[in-house]
Amino acid sequence: MRQTLTNLSLGSLATKNYRSNHVPTKRKGGAYMAHKAEDTGKYSELIARAALLASGWQAVSTSETEEAFDISAKCPLSGEWKTFQVKTIYDRKKRGSLIVQARKSDRTPYKLDEVDYFIGVLIGRGPVPTVWMFENRELTEYWGPQSKDGKRWVRMDLNFRREDVDLTKINESEAV
Repeated sequence: MRQTLTNLSLGSLATKNYRSNHVPTKRKGGAYMAHKAEDTGKYSELIARAALLASGWQAVSTSETEEAFDISAKCPLSGEWKTFQVKTIYDRKKRGSLIVQARKSDRTPYKLDEVDYFIGVLIGRGPVPTVWMFENRELTEYWGPQSKDGKRWVRMDLNFRREDVDLTKINESEAV
């Protein structure tokens, strides 16, 4: 569906074309914005990609086509390509646990041939998000540790250390 929206909050008539399946939400002042869940999901995907890069994964990328996974990357140890589904972590303080809802839109679990790993991103608990990675076991819900690493959940570091990256020397003729 193609829609033409007019943004009057910029002080002039600026026409923008949007292609989407939903009408954007209107903010105070007339500006349009994406839905909060969509913003959270995109933010979580960016954080997950940064965590993979900081952990040494190579060729971290997203798919240009509709796939069950959000990210694919090359394992730094085996050299194999793996797929990742990014999910927001919900903190169930009453139960003392972190939970990831791992259902597809049809409410079924992700199969092993669709996704190798999940990356859960916990937003809002500190100055930076907390990221965990865990294997797909074809469940619809995963319960994680309240802090540190769990048996199956591995906490990922967002701190990129340049000394961990093997930088090859490039002479001037190769740099051109």
